[in-house]
Amino acid sequence: MAEQKLQVNLISKPENILKTVYTACKTCYSAKLPIEIYNEAPDEEKMLSLIKRVVSSGHYSTIEHIQLTFAISNVSRACTHQLVRHRHMSFSQKSQRYVKEKGEFDYIIPNTISSNPILKEKFESYINKTAKLYQEFIENGIPAEDARSILPNAAASSLTASLNLRELIHLANLRLCTRAQLEIRQMVKAMCEETIKAEPWLKDYLVPKCKRLGYCDEDKSCGRIKTKEETLKERV
Repeated sequence: MAEQKLQVNLISKPENILKTVYTACKTCYSAKLPIEIYNEAPDEEKMLSLIKRVVSSGHYSTIEHIQLTFAISNVSRACTHQLVRHRHMSFSQKSQRYVKEKGEFDYIIPNTISSNPILKEKFESYINKTAKLYQEFIENGIPAEDARSILPNAAASSLTASLNLRELIHLANLRLCTRAQLEIRQMVKAMCEETIKAEPWLKDYLVPKCKRLGYCDEDKSCGRIKTKEETLKERV
C-alpha cells in the first residue's frame, strides 16, 4: 500500500490532426471535394490561419472530428467521479466490483493533508485499518462488489478515457481554472501536455477559460485575471 503518482499517456490520436481540422474548416467554404482539400492542403501557417479564424468564430463542429484517447493511472476515485461528469467522453475504468484489492490498496492523499505530518499520519492509519477490514471481508467470502462499500474516495483508480478535441478544449478551459480541485487540475494539465507534445499548435487552445475569454466569469476570481464586471467597468 502506497501513495501513488499520477500517470497520463496519450495512446491514440489521428495521424494528421492539423490537416483533418483544416479539411473540415475548408469544406464549409469551398466547392472542392473534401479529399481534394485534404490532398492539396497548404503549409502549416496557412492551415493554422484558417483554423484560428473558423474556431474563434464559434464553428466548433470542425474540431469534433478529432478523437483522442488517454491512459490514466493513479488518480483517486474522487477525481474520476468529477471527470465522468463531463459530457461527450467515453470511459473504461478499473472496476472495484470485479477487481479485488490484494489486502493493502493504493491511495491518493490530498496535498492539504499530506502537507500536515500529524494529519497525514492519521490519514494513513485510517487507510491501513480500512485495508485490513476490506481483506477480512474478502477472506470471509464477501464479494468484492460488496466489500468495496468501505473503500474511500482516496482509493487509487485507473481508466482509459476518450474524447474529441472540442471536449478536450472545454475540459481544459474548466479544469485548468484554479477554482478546480488540485488533483483533477493536475490530471487535465498532464492530458494537455501530452497533447501539446504531439500537436504543439494546440497550445493556445488548451488553457484556462479566463485566458480564452480575457476575463474571469467565476463568482470569485483567483486574482490572476479580473472579473467580467471589473473588465467591463474599465471599458466604459
